[in-house]
Amino acid sequence: MLRIIIAGLLLLSGLFVLGIATIGIFRFSTMLNRIHVAAKCETLGALLVLASLIVMSGFTIFSLKLLLVIIFLCLCNPVASHLVARAEVRTNHNIWKTCDFIDESKTGGED
Repeated sequence: MLRIIIAGLLLLSGLFVLGIATIGIFRFSTMLNRIHVAAKCETLGALLVLASLIVMSGFTIFSLKLLLVIIFLCLCNPVASHLVARAEVRTNHNIWKTCDFIDESKTGGED
């Protein structure tokens, strides 16, 4: 019974985070803000949902596979989001109008 309650709480919290991410994606106007919301909330929401599945299945081979999926998500999702954001900065020539960037070439590298 306790396992079902914990799994339900993890599942509901994961779905809540994913719902907030969906609202955030539609609310923000610039591409970089949307990528940031999607990367952070999607990772956390998916981790919570997968954790609830691990709790429900108990200690089995299936839960070990889900743990590997969690590790894969933690490693790959931030990297993929960073690459998409980097491609947006390099290809969108009007991004300087909507986003503030620090020009590191003007700082001279002084500490």
